Amino acid sequence: MTEIYDVIIIGGGPAGLTAALYCGRARMKTLLLEKATAGGQAATTDMIENYPGFPEGIGGYELTEKMKQQAAHFGAEIQEIKEVGGLELEDGMKLVKVDDIGIKAKSVIIATGAEPKTLDIPGVAEFRGKGVSYCATCDGAFYRDKVVAVIGGGNSAAEEALFLTKFASKVYIVHRRDELRADKILQERLQSNDKIEVIWDSHLRKILGNGRVEEMVVENKNTRDRTGYQVDGVFFYIGSVPNTEFCEGLVELDGREFILTDEAMRANVPGVFACGDCRANLLKQVAVAVGEGALAAVEAEKYIEENFD
Repeated sequence: MTEIYDVIIIGGGPAGLTAALYCGRARMKTLLLEKATAGGQAATTDMIENYPGFPEGIGGYELTEKMKQQAAHFGAEIQEIKEVGGLELEDGMKLVKVDDIGIKAKSVIIATGAEPKTLDIPGVAEFRGKGVSYCATCDGAFYRDKVVAVIGGGNSAAEEALFLTKFASKVYIVHRRDELRADKILQERLQSNDKIEVIWDSHLRKILGNGRVEEMVVENKNTRDRTGYQVDGVFFYIGSVPNTEFCEGLVELDGREFILTDEAMRANVPGVFACGDCRANLLKQVAVAVGEGALAAVEAEKYIEENFD
């Protein structure tokens, strides 16, 4: 007989790991599927300062590793996979396709997170991994005593720019507006760091180099003047794209491909829930993802109690 889980959680970031913890504590037969190292994008964050309980902050990897250990401690099965190929309904069950194999569950929690958004401009694809990066924590050490640029103006851009000053001799921040969207405390730190220079009201137009990044060309949106800056690396923090391709056509998505749910994390398909950065919510933060993961798990338990003997 094919093994049937109470719940399959797709995605092992903070939302998915919290859901796994709650499902495990509820003694539900739980499988968490993660295609990369558990922790998601949070695991690659150097320091998380706005998660409650850690006054001095905590490393992203350390925090998510503790979450993983806690979920496993309460019985959640965690499995690394290559990719989720699809999600289907079959006789009241949910069928999750993984590596050409179908795994059945009574309910599914989608917590697949999102990937960093990129720009479709010359040089970005060509120099990915050769000076173009989306993870300062992963690649920052390669830029010791070099000049780098950060594209964006939110919290992630500010945090990673500050992190890069540990290695780089200079960090440009290219922002399309005349003020940053980052939290005020982060803006204060940027202003007090003499390694950081903000290029205001500007768009990155192209990246140039010979085998590796050597220059970026920036255009001022008011004057239309273009200026070249000698840089060794360009880091992007301009938003995210949800990892929801596998469930297109089954669950309802918004105009940006984020999953639409009600306030109880329920998608439009009974027994399917979504939480964290892949969900259409207002704030992409670890604290929010954790709360949504807990709620999705509780609602999945209710769904099973009401629909299965």
